[in-house]
This record gives sequence, structure tokens and C-alpha cells, in this order.
Amino acid sequence: MKRIYKITLLVGITILVSSCHNNSAPNYQYFPNMYESVGYETYSEAKVFKGGKEGQLPAEGTINRGFVPYEYPNTTEGYELAKANLMSPLAPAERNSEKGKELFEIYCISCHGASGNGKGKLVEREKFLGVPSYKDRVITEGSVFHVVTYGLNSMGSHANQLSAHERWLVADYVLKLKSQL
Repeated sequence: MKRIYKITLLVGITILVSSCHNNSAPNYQYFPNMYESVGYETYSEAKVFKGGKEGQLPAEGTINRGFVPYEYPNTTEGYELAKANLMSPLAPAERNSEKGKELFEIYCISCHGASGNGKGKLVEREKFLGVPSYKDRVITEGSVFHVVTYGLNSMGSHANQLSAHERWLVADYVLKLKSQL
């Protein structure tokens, strides 16, 4: 008899506990801020931050991960310094002519032409005029890298499209084209 009472009591408690659970209402949370943080809107006012705004500047002197600073300024003097002093950091084994050619054909061929003669499709259609031939210019790998980084005259910068390594590959390929002209 005691056994039947125990089983009945156990079944009753199980039914009671399972019937109290409501799936549509969440359970009570202790320290809800740890589960659901306060979300701040970008550039909104917030008294908890310095200056009263959410969008903060990075700490002074920091640089992006993987970014290598380029020390030459975007001036004529910077161009001349890069032309005279800047050398490629790529080892001979890292100079991949096929990759340089591929990048040149994507970004440069439309203006400079396949052989670097300055007669690309955009020049033939008179969209841009005065694109120089590599044969007519005194260029070094440093000057090519500088121009691809900052741009020159009507040529814009390609620093956003090409990483520093890719810009060096293009500079290496441009010098190979110049030697073939």
C-alpha cells in the first residue's frame, strides 16, 4: 500500500510540475543585462561615452591589423624620393609574373594597353588622352608603386583595390613590359 501512495505521489508531482510550464512566456532571468546588452546606435548621443557620443575615434597611434604604413607623401617630392630610393620588398621567389600580368590586365590594360604603349581601349575611344607609353618614361619600381598607390594626373589611386603586395607585383610586371618595348 505504501508503494502505491509513493507512486501516486510521484506521478502527481510530475503532472503538477509539467503543467506549470508555459512555453509562450520565458522564464525569469537573473541579471538580464548579462544576456541582453544595451545596444547603442552608431553616432547617437550616449552619456556613458567620452564626449557624449557613441562613435569614438581609435586610440592615437594605432594602425589597422595587417596595414603597413607607406612613408612617402603624396607630393612631387614624395614621387621623386620613391623613384630614387624605394625598392621592392619582394624576394625573387615571390615575384610572380603571371599574377602581376593578371592584375595588370584587370586594372591597367584599359588605359595603358597590353604592351604598355599607352594605347588602351579607353585611349582609342578618346575617353582619356595623354596616357604615356612606358618606353617614353624614366620609371623605377618605386615610382610605379608610388603612382599606383596615390595616382598621378588623371590616373586615380588603386590602393583600395590592390594590396601592397599586389601593387609590387604590378610594378614588377610594368618594368618587364618596359624592357620589352
